[in-house]
Amino acid sequence: MSEKHYNKLVRDNIPTIIEEQGKKPITEKIRNDEEYLEYLGKKLVEESKEYCESKQLEELIDLMEIISSILNLE
Repeated sequence: MSEKHYNKLVRDNIPTIIEEQGKKPITEKIRNDEEYLEYLGKKLVEESKEYCESKQLEELIDLMEIISSILNLE
């Protein structure tokens, strides 16, 4: 099986879930607010697309969390 690389924010204990599946996640902490804001912007676009495709309430909740994180940085 080949490795998968995701260069994005993770949450909801994703690394722990991966470990419980017997795999080893490789994570890296974000260095500063500027880098965090960059990743939040990418996540905002990703979640917006997911909402547009699914129209699921869960995706709107994800968007609200991201927007709240961005506002807390500003």
